[in-house]
Amino acid sequence: MTAPHSASLPIVYSRDVAAAKERGAPIVALESTIITHGMPYPGNIQMANSVEAIIREQGAVPATIAVMHGTLHIGLEAAELEQLAQARDVMKVSRADFAFAISERRHGATTVAATMIAAALGGIRVFATGGIGGVHRGAETSFDISADLTELARTPVIVVCAGAKAILDVPKTLEVLETNGVPVVTYESDEFPAFWSRSSGLPSPLTLNSPAAIAAFQKTRDQFGIDGGMLIANPVPEADEIPSDEMEVYIRRALDSAEQDGVTGKAVTPYLLSTIFDLTEGQSLKTNIALVENNARLAAEIAVALA
Repeated sequence: MTAPHSASLPIVYSRDVAAAKERGAPIVALESTIITHGMPYPGNIQMANSVEAIIREQGAVPATIAVMHGTLHIGLEAAELEQLAQARDVMKVSRADFAFAISERRHGATTVAATMIAAALGGIRVFATGGIGGVHRGAETSFDISADLTELARTPVIVVCAGAKAILDVPKTLEVLETNGVPVVTYESDEFPAFWSRSSGLPSPLTLNSPAAIAAFQKTRDQFGIDGGMLIANPVPEADEIPSDEMEVYIRRALDSAEQDGVTGKAVTPYLLSTIFDLTEGQSLKTNIALVENNARLAAEIAVALA
């Protein structure tokens, strides 16, 4: 299969991203589901602007990615970001329906998988998000496994996150990543983080302690022609974390509620996050924002080191 020519695709670059590509400046991709499905307006636009500002402060250019009226936008102008933050009936798109949203001229918010696809098309090597999807609890009967994991195996983008979302089966998620040959590196810790919590109780497969070391690892992979992505797990700052034993109580209650309400498929994650927000009286969202900002900072440092 031949690679697509991005010039012939319905892609629009923001002015900042186009200028950064022209001069070879570091760029960091950002997903859009956290804006459309992660929190209500105006908190979502405030968070989006804050994350973009953090990336700029580190010397990189932010590229928030979304599908708008059937066009893939790599980087959003301020007015477009505002429009997306208030938009209704926005599809949550992954690999399976990414092209559908474009062909049907829909609005689509990109998940981790779709953002990786778009970033790779735009020549962007680093992507900051909150947490990746993975193997859902009970997947041995539901077979519910996120497309994020297979995307990491096939698409050459470094994904900086706070680990897999703790609502998932984290041990099985790590096993699937290992099976698919995805390097999993925890930043400055020997333990793999669990999104809202600094530790999942699981050892990290690999550990590196600087953005330069991460960039050197990726450059070595490139030299040897090793394809696919890399996962960088960046623990949430200690001041913002919710301890894992406390979070597990909330997660189990949210899972029980989802089962009682018959929630399945793509609706599961937003349902669980919303329920956990209520159970934690909003603390989970504050922690979520803190970890996204922390990931954006590290991703920008890695992008600068790669450049």
